[in-house]
Amino acid sequence: MSLFGGLFQRISQAMGLSRISDEFFDALEEQLIMADVGAAIALELTEELRKEAKKQGFSTVEACETYFRERITAMLAEGEHALQFAESGLTVILFLGVNGVGKTTTIGKLALQLKEKGLSVLVAAADTFRAAAIDQLAIWCTRAGVDLIRQQEGVDPGSVVYDAIAAAHSRKSDVLLVDTAGRLQTKHNLMEELKKLRRIIEREHPGQPREVLLVLDATTGQNALSQAKMFKEAAGVTGVVLTKLDGTAKGGVVLGITHEYGLPVKFTGWGESIGDLELFDATEFSRRLFENAEAE
Repeated sequence: MSLFGGLFQRISQAMGLSRISDEFFDALEEQLIMADVGAAIALELTEELRKEAKKQGFSTVEACETYFRERITAMLAEGEHALQFAESGLTVILFLGVNGVGKTTTIGKLALQLKEKGLSVLVAAADTFRAAAIDQLAIWCTRAGVDLIRQQEGVDPGSVVYDAIAAAHSRKSDVLLVDTAGRLQTKHNLMEELKKLRRIIEREHPGQPREVLLVLDATTGQNALSQAKMFKEAAGVTGVVLTKLDGTAKGGVVLGITHEYGLPVKFTGWGESIGDLELFDATEFSRRLFENAEAE
């Protein structure tokens, strides 16, 4: 994945520029919007670079690119990216997202990572509506070697969560990962159900959930920003898992998620295998965004 690799050089070459100009900044803003950065962030970044270039006396494209890269890395580093755990006892992590974003596979991947760190992990199948959702989660739990708390399809998700917390307490589990039904952020009743699940968790285990992770498909571009906004308002999202970055994703949406909505990216997904989930690292992610620039 490369979003900004060679971007500055391509703009200057296309416009026949050897030094920066107003036309260069206008073209940069347009390219950022096309890369799913979002209009507001694109304007903010461009204007900031324009002012900084004047202030510091930048005259070359290379000088602007160096500053821009440092600024992007700083933006990506905003917020707490490390997964937060309870100081003692059980940590509950609630997963949200629309259908098809990779929520179930993300839970399986994270379950394995936590288990490999020596933690006792339990998973709750609170997506009781989608056909075969429970069976799919069961397959991933088997791969990760963790237990799954499940009930029959169609039951109240709240009862699954209630049973799962009781089981986690009984087994003295360290972490409970809760899957939920995929839902559109525009569906009021489904969003209200998420609030209900949160209330059950808070009642049965005060101080939890410690994390509410929104899983977003990076290939959906600006729609991911809309999802981030709505889910944050409805369910108190604490962080994001950005999936499918191995495909055609431009990756620019991550800037809006972290900077505009104040949601840190906790993990990134780069494939379908159980090991393809990475802890988010701002410096490494920035390097990937710019990697082609170094090769050109």
